[in-house]
Amino acid sequence: MQPPAGSPSAPLLPHGDLGRRVAHRREELGLSLADVARRAGSAPEYIQYVEQRSAMPGPGFLLRLADALETTVEELTGGLADVPPGRGQAARHPQFTELSREECWALISAYGVGRLAVTTPDGPAVLPLNYCVDDENIAFRTAPDSVPAAADGHEVAFEVDHIDDVMSEGWSVLAVGAAHAVTAPDAVRHLNELAHSAPWAGGGSRTLWLTLTPRRVTGRRIVAEDRGQRP
Repeated sequence: MQPPAGSPSAPLLPHGDLGRRVAHRREELGLSLADVARRAGSAPEYIQYVEQRSAMPGPGFLLRLADALETTVEELTGGLADVPPGRGQAARHPQFTELSREECWALISAYGVGRLAVTTPDGPAVLPLNYCVDDENIAFRTAPDSVPAAADGHEVAFEVDHIDDVMSEGWSVLAVGAAHAVTAPDAVRHLNELAHSAPWAGGGSRTLWLTLTPRRVTGRRIVAEDRGQRP
């Protein structure tokens, strides 16, 4: 049972998707907590609770809240998560910044799925795959006869990003360099121990490790300075 809003024992948690979406939509419409509460037949304290804490409202309240915010339950709860990112409108005054090499590596090291761009006999290909970071090398595991295996001995590009449609924000990091297969038993054992997950695609044949040693790492970030305003 959740403690009531405002209770000292109610855990203050990072905003979840629901809380962020509710707060963003409320600001987008220029509504106060009291405005939304009045529209939804609730109390301002509970609307604040939903925005700031890990709340799990029932379906009836979610319907009233979505109606109050002139949107849908699907939008509020992230039901469109499978839709490709980029549907959100651009902020009126976005802040675009280039990331330093240190910032780029910090972001690469914090995430575990990226996209490999490699040239194949059939033309360019871009494939998502799990990866890990070993010092300043990006390592990934694949099958010897797979498309990613074609990166061995060639210069490739590797991209990692994070897109937030709700906030119209995001970042991306691009690493370019030569990729090489890892064959030394000690090196393979080290990467197997370093990997935080087995390949998401499954299959026992993904035993070939490749490492990319970037000669160039660049990144960019877009932040919405005025999150409540849109063109």
